[in-house]
Amino acid sequence: MLYKRSSELFVEANKVIPGGVNSPVRAFKGVGGTPIFVKEAKGAYLYDEDGNRLIDYINSWGPMILGHAYEPVVNAVVEKAKKGTSFGMPTALETEIAQLAVSMVPNIDKIRFVNSGTEACMSAIRLARGYTKRDKIIKFSGCYHGHSDSFLIAAGSGLSTFGMPNSPGVTEGTAKDTLLASYNDIENVKALFEANKNQIAAIIVEPVAGNMGCIPPAKGFLEALRSVCSENGTLLIFDEVMTGFRLAKGGVQELYGIQADIVCFGKVIGGGLPVGAFAAREEIMNHLAPLGPIYQAGTLSGNPLAMAAGYEMLKALNTDPGIFSRLEEKTAYLESGIQKVLTDANVVFTINRVGSMISVHFDANPVYDFTTAKSGDNETFKKFFHGLLKRGIYIAPSAYETWFITDALTYEDLDFTIAAIQETAKEL
Repeated sequence: MLYKRSSELFVEANKVIPGGVNSPVRAFKGVGGTPIFVKEAKGAYLYDEDGNRLIDYINSWGPMILGHAYEPVVNAVVEKAKKGTSFGMPTALETEIAQLAVSMVPNIDKIRFVNSGTEACMSAIRLARGYTKRDKIIKFSGCYHGHSDSFLIAAGSGLSTFGMPNSPGVTEGTAKDTLLASYNDIENVKALFEANKNQIAAIIVEPVAGNMGCIPPAKGFLEALRSVCSENGTLLIFDEVMTGFRLAKGGVQELYGIQADIVCFGKVIGGGLPVGAFAAREEIMNHLAPLGPIYQAGTLSGNPLAMAAGYEMLKALNTDPGIFSRLEEKTAYLESGIQKVLTDANVVFTINRVGSMISVHFDANPVYDFTTAKSGDNETFKKFFHGLLKRGIYIAPSAYETWFITDALTYEDLDFTIAAIQETAKEL
């Protein structure tokens, strides 16, 4: 494939945008080469500025669960735009989508809409700290909760070591209140509680991790987090920005039967527009201004275009009883095909999958946390990525990102993808 136009656009972008991109992973730093500039998309396909068609397995990092340019969402946005794009005042639609979301997700009474997953997680942490009157939080290495200062922390050397900032601009004062734990290691979590008695406001976790590849929770891990939080007066925050409304109507809480105290949403809830949200039981949410003292605000929160898109997306998922089983079946079909062709080619690999989230790791050993995710063969991944790209398949340009399956994919698309992987495997 030729990428002449994309290459030219990247040169121009670098003159006026840092690194030529508005989000770092788009820059292809993890795989080498020049990023692809998209012109348009429809269904399961991307069309780039050079006229190439690509089968899309990132789907805007998750929200395009029903495919690009999903007609009910597009129509709703167009019609709403004709009536004004932003008011900074309440609209009836905000209540309608809130009622729908609350009806779909277990264990939440109220929800507040914001503009991104980052904002949702940042606000959830503030709410947890204000509610518990404690300062410290626990996050897990490899789990990404947006670029708010509290979350950009690298692991310390000891079980109770305070985190150190791993991005310039994050102060050590901020970092000291973030404790690092290893994903799927409950004993590590318990040790942090023992060393910080009555100081931990919240645990925030991706209940199914997607930012170190897809990594499922180990059996009993989420249940143990729930127990340790309940025992210590700590709130359990599920970051379901990726998993919410994707793995089930009610997200991971429904899928695994685990109740979180606060849940963060993004991606699917916006139908492709920039939306986030956080939700909890009434007694927690009532601490937010204007009812309570914990301040959170946003001029564009509840933006009518975003609410229109999100409402149509949630309505479609809520009224289609077969959607999640179809996604499961398609992703399982893809997993089986990848397993066969890579095994036949004697490629060393392991695959992780939960529902419509899947990732291929080039390591023979199980991948269950950030340390094991980092042990994969990144040079092989780079060849894998570019091999698929030249055959018309677009996966995330990073070994540490999950693939997202869309219902718009046909079995012909999946067979084409498996055949492309089979050809690529010969080059690994």
